[in-house]
Amino acid sequence: MISLTIKDTKTFMSHLLVKDTFNPLLLSEADIATGITTHINGTVNKEFYTSEELEQLPNTSYALWEAIKPTCFFLIKGNKVPTSMKIIFIFPESMVTTFLADCGLEETPDAIQALCWNIHYTNGVATLISGTSLRTFTLDKTIEHTFDTYTRHKLAEFGIDFEE
Repeated sequence: MISLTIKDTKTFMSHLLVKDTFNPLLLSEADIATGITTHINGTVNKEFYTSEELEQLPNTSYALWEAIKPTCFFLIKGNKVPTSMKIIFIFPESMVTTFLADCGLEETPDAIQALCWNIHYTNGVATLISGTSLRTFTLDKTIEHTFDTYTRHKLAEFGIDFEE
């Protein structure tokens, strides 16, 4: 787990709320504090959908950020910035598989409970914290360290400047 402070908050927020940079990620939850605090639970409410509609969803556990992003943008837009914001992203299984393959790791995707990016914004400062959760306990930190390196690489690839 690493905590990266974003150097250019405006550029980062553009990637988060306007561009498609984070669209493939799943939303676990979001808290946005403006004039009121809004909590969004990203868990898919399966009772809302027909079985046919559920089959069309890319993930039946969590909503895609791409689907929830317009709501969050609507809550944030205006003359004032939020007093705080927290967004927790989970990597979908396809991205976990790609991560393992790209990094040359031999673990299977089912060994990983979750790869996460936790975004916090408060007092004008945005931070991104990486997180890993494995299905079984291990003292081996290879996946965690590799995901930290991957996180740094992806932010640089997106053109998002940060410091540790």
